[in-house]
Amino acid sequence: MFSGPFEYSIIKRAVEQGLVNINLHNIRDYTHDRHHTTDDYAYGGGAGMIMKPEPVFEAVETVMSQATDLAGKKYSIILMSPQGRLFTQAIAADLARYDWLLLICGRYEGVDERVREHLATDEISIGDYVLTGGELPAMVVTDAVVRLLPGVLGSGDSLLYESHSSGLLEYPQYTRPEVFRGWEVPEILRSGNHAAIARWRREQSILRTARRRPDLLAKANLTEEERRRLAKLLGETLQDRDAV
Repeated sequence: MFSGPFEYSIIKRAVEQGLVNINLHNIRDYTHDRHHTTDDYAYGGGAGMIMKPEPVFEAVETVMSQATDLAGKKYSIILMSPQGRLFTQAIAADLARYDWLLLICGRYEGVDERVREHLATDEISIGDYVLTGGELPAMVVTDAVVRLLPGVLGSGDSLLYESHSSGLLEYPQYTRPEVFRGWEVPEILRSGNHAAIARWRREQSILRTARRRPDLLAKANLTEEERRRLAKLLGETLQDRDAV
């Protein structure tokens, strides 16, 4: 499951350049019965199977014992779980400061509670929905974190203006041609006035966030002038709709 996403594009280049090391470990390799059993029925009954604690603990402990560079390093053992804290750009930025991350991918109905209580140091969810397993969320977290590592992206400026990096959605972006099917690139972006372009982009970012993700805007750091300007723009938008 991991071979495709980790062998293309930004992550592939980061690995080839030695900016990050990614290692995959199959929990079934840490079982000791001929069927490589990793799950069992839940105590107390109920639907679904539960991942057993023994192979998960053994897998993590073996990997950690083989890591020769953990001394004095900042690391975290993260359980991918729908019960974890909701993954955000801020959490990705925090994890990018760690030297070493180990992501545990849950499966089936869940993981034995003792893994959560006595092994994992963190729990992360990528959204309020249920997936078949923790593999896809682990890929999402890996992608979001790796691209924040120094040197991974060609331009450090790319990180500054992306959606969620500032708590707001990104402003509209355009490229050539200047006119496509009668739709023109906004004149201000062609003006060469960098200060005016920066103001326009900031305003558009705030306006787009207000329209699409007002929950983010409530936590954004806006000046009083920006809030007054936003109220005016939103009022104009409502008037235009009423006119239609």
